[in-house]
Order: sequence, then C-alpha cells, then structure tokens
Amino acid sequence: MKGVVLAGGLGSRLLPLTKVTNKHLLPVYNKPMIYYPIETLVRAGIEEILIVTGGNNAGEFLRLLGNGREFGLKHLNYTYQEGEGGIADALKLAEFFADDTPILVILGDNIIESDIRPAVDAFKQNPVGAKILIKEVPDPGRFGVAEILGDRIVGIEEKPENPKSSFVVTGIYMYDSKVFEIAKTLKPSSRGELEITDVNNHYIRAGHMHFEILEGWWTDAGTFESLFRANRLVAEKWITEV
Repeated sequence: MKGVVLAGGLGSRLLPLTKVTNKHLLPVYNKPMIYYPIETLVRAGIEEILIVTGGNNAGEFLRLLGNGREFGLKHLNYTYQEGEGGIADALKLAEFFADDTPILVILGDNIIESDIRPAVDAFKQNPVGAKILIKEVPDPGRFGVAEILGDRIVGIEEKPENPKSSFVVTGIYMYDSKVFEIAKTLKPSSRGELEITDVNNHYIRAGHMHFEILEGWWTDAGTFESLFRANRLVAEKWITEV
C-alpha cells in the first residue's frame, strides 16, 4: 500500500501568512505542518509516499523534505498540481504513482493524536472499495458530514447548513485502484472543483464504503482558529510525553 499527502492549494484563508509560503510549510508547534501527515503515514507502515503540491512555493517542499530520510524513508516522491482543482483533482495526479495498488490518502493539514495502523492493516487484509475515518465534532457544518444508518454510511454531505449527524469525514481515506477511474468521471462542483465527497459517495452508492471512528483528537489547520488549536494540541501532547 502506498501513501499520498495532498498539500496543494493557495491557503487563502490563512493570508497573509501564506503570502510568501505554502500553508503546509507553516509551523505547528515545533515542526512544519507537512511533517505530521508524513509521520502519520510512516507510523501506519507506509514506505512509499507521494507529496502532491502546487502554487508558487512548491520547490520549498523539496528543500525541506529532501529524499525523506529524516522520516526513515528510502525515497520521497513529488508531483505538481496546477491551479486549485480540488482534492479529487489532486488525487488524479497520483495514478502513475499508485500503479494499480491501494492507496492511503491524507490531507496535508490534518493532524491526529492516535496511530491509524490498525485501521490501515485491516484495509490491507481486503483492499476492496474504500475506507474512511470519521470523527464526532462540535461544528460538523465545516466539513463533509456522514449520515450513518446502523453500521453503514449512507451518504456524505459537504458543509451542510443542517448536518444530519455530528460525525464528519476526516482527511484520511483508503482507496482501491478503482478510485482513479471514479475521479475521471467527476464534474466540477459549484466551487469549480472536483470534490473528494463525490468520490466517497460513489463508493457509498456502490456499497463499497467502510468506516472506522478515529480515536484521540483530530484537527485540520486550514483556518486561523484550527491552526491555533493544532498548535495547542500538539504542544500539550509533546509536553506530556516529555
């Protein structure tokens, strides 16, 4: 199984911090933001990783991360997303890298407390369809909200005004090799982007979506509020462990 970190976009919600650098290179406590999703993949047993980036500062990723040896990797792969076509558009760039193998995808601003290796190992046992990690949050309307019926997710609604549950889709996704064919069929949303929610709903309609509830805390870091929260959570965890 291979890993993909999606770290494109312009980070406009974090201006002026992102005026001269990519959002995913901003500090979260004592490390650049991009370190955290890479470390999550490595802890999950992923040895081959692709970074999808974009914007005017893409070269800084290579300067910072190099060949990935700092993370125990033999090699780190990179590709470039032109413009802001959405998460599913960025994912399409990983098709050559995946090479018909299942992939574990994580958004570059997602920071978690727990180890997801058990969930990943379970998917590896039967890598058919898709698997997402969901989390109960107090503000579900900011995210893709999962509608749950019994032990199944029956739909995901992106940033709804009236959420059907308090469980949201975190930025951690596992897909079989069919994901790229699905992504090619998508039409841009009202935002002009190819939405990862549409990919997930395709798997749901086909009856091939699985899920687990993510343990521990989780946050994105795409707004000033969530970036501050990420710094606080990581600082508290680091101080406790030290």
